[in-house]
Amino acid sequence: MSRNRRPMVPASREALDLLKARLQNVDKPDQAKYKVADSLNIPLSHGYNGQLTAHDAGKIGGELGGSMVKELIRSAQMALTANEQTGENKRTT
Repeated sequence: MSRNRRPMVPASREALDLLKARLQNVDKPDQAKYKVADSLNIPLSHGYNGQLTAHDAGKIGGELGGSMVKELIRSAQMALTANEQTGENKRTT
């Protein structure tokens, strides 16, 4: 199955890349996958990676995407909590 690697909101690309880099403590988003691969002991190199199995590639992508989703959920929960504490989330009837 082929996947679309574009974000639903094209304008969010830069913010998502910055999030990816921040979560992996790297300067550039491109470096994040190499850091994750290294931490998982997966031999990912710059350029051609024909030796890489789909399973290993999935581990790298899953780790990157999973950490991003966790952070986005955590941020949303914090925002909801803050709104509830300030009363901004209450309905007016």
